[in-house]
Amino acid sequence: MSDTSDESEGAAGDGASGAAAVDPEEVEHVAELARVDLDEAEVATFAEQFADILDHFEALDEVPETDREEELVNVMRPDEVREGLTQEEALANAPDSEDGFFKGPKVS
Repeated sequence: MSDTSDESEGAAGDGASGAAAVDPEEVEHVAELARVDLDEAEVATFAEQFADILDHFEALDEVPETDREEELVNVMRPDEVREGLTQEEALANAPDSEDGFFKGPKVS
């Protein structure tokens, strides 16, 4: 997107201080890609809104970087192999089973 076009500042709305200008043709191109029909007023509104969004991203560039904390370490316990349930124990509370497997309702 262009931020040097004088025409797009006027078309994008009120020309807010520091607003990144968005060319209305770019808005129309994005609308065409999204298969959205926009009238001229909507194009101007979206151009202004896109410029505001770009300003917010530029504000993120002004956030100072901070020193990173030390690297994260895994605080989870190691996996341990333990005795599991037998097939009969696993199926003991099943409402329905067939041939040693859980049986559920048919899904079609």
